[in-house]
Amino acid sequence: MTSEYQSRIQQFTDYMEQHSLDVAMITSPIHIYFFTGYYSDPHERFLGLLLDRRAEVVTLFVPSLDVESVKQASFIEQLVPVLDTDDPYQLLREKIGGKVDKLGIEKNAINLIQYEQLQRCAVIGEFVDVAPFILSLRLIKSAAEIEIVRKAVSVVEHVLAEGVKKVKPGISELEVVAELEYQMKVFGAERPAFETTVLTGVRSALPHGRPNQTKIKRGDYLLFDLGVFVSGYCSDITRTFVVGEANKEQQRIYETVLRANLKAIDSVQAGLEIGQLDREARKVIEQSGFGVYFTHRVGHGLGLDIHENPSIHQQNQLKIEPGMLFTIEPGVYIPELGGVRIEDDIVVNKEGKAEVLTTYPKTLQYLC
Repeated sequence: MTSEYQSRIQQFTDYMEQHSLDVAMITSPIHIYFFTGYYSDPHERFLGLLLDRRAEVVTLFVPSLDVESVKQASFIEQLVPVLDTDDPYQLLREKIGGKVDKLGIEKNAINLIQYEQLQRCAVIGEFVDVAPFILSLRLIKSAAEIEIVRKAVSVVEHVLAEGVKKVKPGISELEVVAELEYQMKVFGAERPAFETTVLTGVRSALPHGRPNQTKIKRGDYLLFDLGVFVSGYCSDITRTFVVGEANKEQQRIYETVLRANLKAIDSVQAGLEIGQLDREARKVIEQSGFGVYFTHRVGHGLGLDIHENPSIHQQNQLKIEPGMLFTIEPGVYIPELGGVRIEDDIVVNKEGKAEVLTTYPKTLQYLC
């Protein structure tokens, strides 16, 4: 993908020229990866990508212990190693020079201390937030990005298929989580995309519940929500099962959520307001009498982050475009009974319709 990274940098420098930005400093590790192909969590150390339009130079500041890793992962040639004993802002000052009329930064990635340090690097006329432009570049995925996500989806579905084999009454939610995260490594995931969720019984009605030592019992819902990173991109899937046999109310809730999921997916069409997908799913759930128990948006974008644009909520007027990648995940959560969520990963294809990347069965399945 080297040419893709170079193309992104060119798009960014074109943006800098259009907005008269002399210099831009990118500090978000995810966005540094987006432009260079190199990802690192620097912890407390300094990591930054400096784009100087005046000198037409792109420089990557990296912790000195990561220099060889950068050379293997990225095409960027101008590297500044930062030792633990160095003042990175002094090194930055030497590259920027004495005066910058407009300095581009990601305002949501800079804390107050970093902002004050940047102010000392040069006489800066104005700080300009470049994060919205970078996010706009990320909104439409390339064919290469979609293929990576497709691999991440394949991995997580293999993980889920192995994980459900371990389910039996009497084991805890956390024991199942441990098996899932072991299988993630077996199948080649870099790491979980978020905290792996397994919730049983009434706890499945907690949309953001955290697994604990609760034991799995027959007759209960069992909700799995998990994802993985592969080559920097993530997947996200939710499936809900019943341990043993379901009663009629459990079946009715499940079928309602499934119909809402399918209706939203079928409604995907380029040019349509993305909020319409939420409205279509919500209508199905409300007509079944469960509207008050659907307490979140119907989906979110994903890619380099597990939650990114577009946000699939009913008031979003953004138009659907080919290349958008997002989840569809309606849910019904009844406190005294339990909850059901069914989540798929969707890409809008060239014809402007939904291609469902997730293939794990969605009909109600009974475990044990």
